[in-house]
This record gives sequence, structure tokens and C-alpha cells, in this order.
Amino acid sequence: MKTLLFGTMCLVLMFVVPMPTMAGVSVGIGVALPPPIVVQTPPAVVALPSAPGVYVAPDVSVDLFFWNGWWWRPWGGYWYRSHYYDQGWAYYRGGVPSFYRHVNPGWRGYYARRNWNGRPWNYKVIPHQQFVHGNYGHYRR
Repeated sequence: MKTLLFGTMCLVLMFVVPMPTMAGVSVGIGVALPPPIVVQTPPAVVALPSAPGVYVAPDVSVDLFFWNGWWWRPWGGYWYRSHYYDQGWAYYRGGVPSFYRHVNPGWRGYYARRNWNGRPWNYKVIPHQQFVHGNYGHYRR
């Protein structure tokens, strides 16, 4: 009897509560948005040597790139982009962005060792304020 009552209640809830509310936030095609990036301070960036015009935020725990006026991040097998590093993420329908084919997957290790493919990598860390107000990829904030 309890099972029948429980099943009936679930069935009623399916018709009463709209499906988007039950499923959570999603983008038009049903792809969930990534969780927010939480950082103590706005991230500094470093230019990647093998990827022209691509900057990466090495001190953020997730892969966070800046290229062509957008912040980019992979999550859950999809790519997302935003004009802001900490909000406004939208599903990118174009698949893998073109800049990513130039990104070496070992960049974090190279960054930590200050060595890019066996050569010294004397990268310049660009503070967020300087990145925002400098001439770096037409960043908008």
C-alpha cells in the first residue's frame, strides 16, 4: 500500500512541478552550466608560448583560458565561454574552440617547472588589473 501511495505521489509531482525546475538550470539543448569559479582575488594570467593570443590563469584550480575577447573553460565534456571570468558562462555550440589545438596539455607542469619543452620559460605573470586595463586581447569588464 505504501509503495502504491508513493508511486502515485511521484506521478502527481511529475505533472504538477515543471520539468525545468526538477532538472535544474540548463542551456537550450539540455547542457548544464558549469559551477562558478570561486577565487579570492581576480586571477592573474600568463601568455602560453605555443598558442598565439592565448592566456591562461595558472593559479585557478580549473582550466581557464582567455582568447579573442572571451574567457573559456572546458567542463563536463563541453566548452563554455563568457566575457567575465567569474560569471555569465554560456555553452559554446562550436565544439572545441580553435585556439585549443595550440594548447599543450602539459602546460601546468611546464608552468610549475618554469620550463617549456626543455627550454627555460621566463613567463610574465600579468596581474588582473593590468590585464583588464592593458591591451590584452580586448578584454571587457
